[in-house]
Amino acid sequence: MAGHSKWKNIQRRKNAQDAKRGKAFMKAAKDIYIAAKEGGPDPDMNPALRVAIDKAKANNMPNENIDRNIKKATGTLDGVSYEEVIYEGYGPGGSAVMVELLTDNKNRSAAEVRHAFSKSGGNLGENGCVAFMFNRKGYLTIDRSATDADEDTVMLAAIEAGAEEMETTDELYEIYTEPEAYNEVKAALAEEGFEFETAEVTLIPTTYTDLAEKDQEKMEKLIDRLEELEDVQEVYHNAN
Repeated sequence: MAGHSKWKNIQRRKNAQDAKRGKAFMKAAKDIYIAAKEGGPDPDMNPALRVAIDKAKANNMPNENIDRNIKKATGTLDGVSYEEVIYEGYGPGGSAVMVELLTDNKNRSAAEVRHAFSKSGGNLGENGCVAFMFNRKGYLTIDRSATDADEDTVMLAAIEAGAEEMETTDELYEIYTEPEAYNEVKAALAEEGFEFETAEVTLIPTTYTDLAEKDQEKMEKLIDRLEELEDVQEVYHNAN
């Protein structure tokens, strides 16, 4: 698992885009919709919905917006019907790329994603072509400058909370969990007083592809193009 932070330089550009209020709200709304539709409207009984609500609140989404999207998903309000779709492909330099979308038009989304890949030196692949290169994990980060706790203290707290692994970088403590344990670990660490810079269930690469400088630039453009698409929720890759 070590090395997840290696792709942060490219992902920081993605995070900057995600910070745009309109885009962040749209993504959060779709996350809530699909989680409530698949697992029910009660976040206490639906961990995926609880994660989606946490992310929405982190983006300052009002409670009324959250409630409205839950009601749409459960049929209480009329709304657009979204479907979760995952596309897989190869980016510049043979890097592996996975794109998660929530869409009301799969044909439109497929065409847009394919166009983004082709314009950036990559190509869309078949289902399963790169999925085996990623594991779904809970991922929590703690800013080292924002806590008085040293590495041993954080690691002990993470282990006791049920975390699977912890990595330490110059800036962060990175904590990994099994997806099923994510909410429990997050709650236990929060109760210990830790605050998180990142808290999500995400896809972690099992191997990484080192890119030449020219391919790194193409990769950044690919991520930018994909993130600009309305239906795209997340972009994952294994590029260094």
